[in-house]
Formats: sequence, C-alpha cells, structure tokens
Amino acid sequence: MQKISLLIDGQQRQAGNGATFERRNPLDGEVATIAPAATVADALSAVDAAAAAFDAWAAIGPSERRALLTRAAHALEARSKAFAAAMAAETGASAMWAGFNVHLAAAGLLEAASLTTQIHGEVIPSDVPGSLAMGVRQPAGVVLGMAPWNAPVILAVRAIALPLACGNTVVLKGSEICPATHGLIIEAMQEAGLPRGVVNFVTNAPADAGELVEAMIAHPAVRRVNFTGSTRVGKLIAASCARHLKPVVLELGGKAPLLVLDDADIDAAVAGAAFGAFANSGQICMSTERIIVDNKIADAFVAQLAAKASALPLGDPRKGPVVLGSVVDMSTVARCNALIDDALAKGAKLLCGGKADSTLMPATLLDHVTPRMRIYAQESFGPVKPIVRVSGDAEAIACANDNEYGLSSAVFSRDVARAMNVARRIQSGICHINGPTVHDEAQMPFGGVKSSGFGHFGGQAGIAEFTDLRWVTVQTMPRHYPF
Repeated sequence: MQKISLLIDGQQRQAGNGATFERRNPLDGEVATIAPAATVADALSAVDAAAAAFDAWAAIGPSERRALLTRAAHALEARSKAFAAAMAAETGASAMWAGFNVHLAAAGLLEAASLTTQIHGEVIPSDVPGSLAMGVRQPAGVVLGMAPWNAPVILAVRAIALPLACGNTVVLKGSEICPATHGLIIEAMQEAGLPRGVVNFVTNAPADAGELVEAMIAHPAVRRVNFTGSTRVGKLIAASCARHLKPVVLELGGKAPLLVLDDADIDAAVAGAAFGAFANSGQICMSTERIIVDNKIADAFVAQLAAKASALPLGDPRKGPVVLGSVVDMSTVARCNALIDDALAKGAKLLCGGKADSTLMPATLLDHVTPRMRIYAQESFGPVKPIVRVSGDAEAIACANDNEYGLSSAVFSRDVARAMNVARRIQSGICHINGPTVHDEAQMPFGGVKSSGFGHFGGQAGIAEFTDLRWVTVQTMPRHYPF
C-alpha cells in the first residue's frame, strides 16, 4: 500500500479537509493506494499556484527548459521498477506494458525538450508600407491536463511535457484509478528541479471529479485543457470548455479497424493483429477492435491468429512475466462477457478464449461477426475481438468506416499503392500500412476524428495546440493615415 500527496506550489500536502480515497487491486481487492480526495478549494489553489509561476517560467530561455525536461526524462526512467509495481497494484498491468510506458514517456519528455527551440513564427508580407508583420507563437498560460489509467505514464506525461516545453505551467489531475502511478511522474518532475508551481498535481475521489474539473476549467487562468479518456466523459469536458470558451484537445474512444486485404502477408498481418488486439489486454485507445479480413484468405489468417492468441501467457503480473495481466475491474469482465453472449447467440463462432469469472481474461476471438452483433460497433476495451469477413476492398472500407469512432486504423497488403488508396478512404486520424493499430511516437501528430475527439498531441501540431498565435506589427517608417 502506498500513501501519496497532492503537489501545490512545490509543496506536498493532503486535502484541505483531510479526506482520502482508496484504490484497490483489481485481482484481490487489497488496498493499493490511499490518496488525497482534493476539495474544490485545493484544486483552485493548484491553478492559482500555476498562474503565479507562469510569467517566470514563460520567460525562461529554451535551453534551460530543455535541460530541465531532459533531467525529468532520466528521473522517470530511474523509477522503472516503481512504475511496474504501482501499475501492477493499481491496474493489473503487466511488467511488459509498464516498461513500454516508461520508455515511451521518457522519449516524450526528450522530444518535448528538443522542441523548446522549435516554436516558430513567421514574417508575413504586409500591404502597409514599412510594416514588419509577424505571426508569433507565445505560451498560452495555465494548462489543465487530465490523463487516464490505461497507459498511465505515457498519457500523463503527454498531458504535461509539450505544454511545459512551450512555456506554459500545468495542473495535472491524476486518475482516480492510478493515483500512485501518476504521482511517480510528479516525483520525477520535482527531482529534475522544476521551479515551484510550474507543475501541480491533484487527486480526487471519483464522486468529486465533475465538480473539481468544472471549477478548474472555469478558473480564468486556465487557458488550455487536454483530456484523454472515454467519449462519454470527453463530451462533458467539451461542453464545459464550450461554456467557458476554453480551447480543448480531446483524445477519446476508438474502434480501430485492421484491414487484411487478399494479397496481405499473412504472417505479418497475424503478428500485427495479435499485438494490436491484445497488448495491455486490449485496454488501449488504439487497440484493434475490429479485424476485417478478405474472404479469399480468411480461413488461413483466422487459423493462424487463433493459434497465436491461444498461446499468449495470462496471469497475475505480480507473480511473473505475462502478456495479458488483469483487466482494470469486474465491470470490464461483465461488459466483455455480455458481448460474447450476444455474438454467440446471433451466430458468431468462438475461436479461442471465452467468458471469464475474474479479471484475468484470456485472449478471445469471435469469427463471423456481423452488424447485428453488439461487438461489431461497441468498443470492448478488453481482450475480446471480433473478426468480420468481407469480399473486396470496397466492402472492407465500408466496414472500417461503419462506426462512430475514428482514431487509429491499419491496412495490410503487399501492394503499397493499393494500401495507400485504401488508407486514404478510411475515416481515422491515424492509419498504419503493414503495421499495428497500436503505435505511438512523441513527435507524431496524434489525434482522431468523429467521436474519437479533435486536436493533436505531438510535434509541431502539439505546439500549435498549446500556444497562442499572435499577429504583431512594427511600423518602421512614417505611416499615411486618411485623416
């Protein structure tokens, strides 16, 4: 069991009223973490601290910001074992997934560090004689970041690293499901030597989330909001930001299609599908959620994928290496079991896995899935995956687009030009040809369309989200006025 603290203005503290909440391990119910249940006053104090630190942080030169973020990356990596233990205790994640999280999060901090000198403006030709007109990017102010539990290190670092590189200050609202994991990130940032108030951290009891978030969004100093999580909650965040006219970046749910065309390399497609479907037990926003395979090669592909999925190690991640650890809670088990029952009742074929009675859920594949079945359209967010058989590229594309989401996708084909033309017609913010739907790099423009959200993290696209673009002119010679 771990006990953690809020961080406000460089000081560790408990909630103003002393309240706490517990996070329990999903496998055995033991208390994993006791965390402060921040009040609205605590949350607003965190925003006030970030606002007070903003001017000095924004004025720091890019080289100093780069050095601090680089130190934070190294401090994060040094906590790899602590992250693995915290993630196993709080979310049931495997050590493999925890290690991947730390590696990619550290890369995110290093990429953000490199971008401190890449915040570009431009000189724009003006019709006014002697006018030097410029588009100048400047830090926006306080950024409120909200990260989920499923890729907790990657996504929490993403919520704060690039905003800091751009000269903003940050309040991170940790997930109620993994407060200790998110707290370790804050420890690393503090060890790096960031000035007080530049990064602030609040945790809250689940029942208080709506009130705290609404209060922070409404605070005049908050100038940007970013949220990664479910589409249902994302709509609430978007509505609050609209009320207060606050720009927001939303990365929400997904139903990522993986298309296997009739000329695909089956070995490569099976490897990509297995990784995309079952990494972190399918609990990733980019997880392969619909495997679409051409009838001409479907039997061979399905047999090979089922054999690979059946062999994936499943177990308690605290007791040794596994690929599939625990899912986050029994509600995931109930949801996935219901999807299995519905699909089988309507004619699907169970290839491997099946219903579970604990949070240790096996890799499960359902073949011959049709639009009549709930799993065809609904996000399982677990290790239960549908296979849809189609005839031809046009039918595959129609199937890929036949849902409300549009985050990630993949196309497998030996003909890259053909795959490019298919990818162009898929409605998603991300598409990988001959690669898995689960893939992320800190420098890439990461974002979705439709109900998967809007805006982008990463690289120059992320700089545009977390800075204000200002038109600034200098009149260099006398100007003529009409009166």
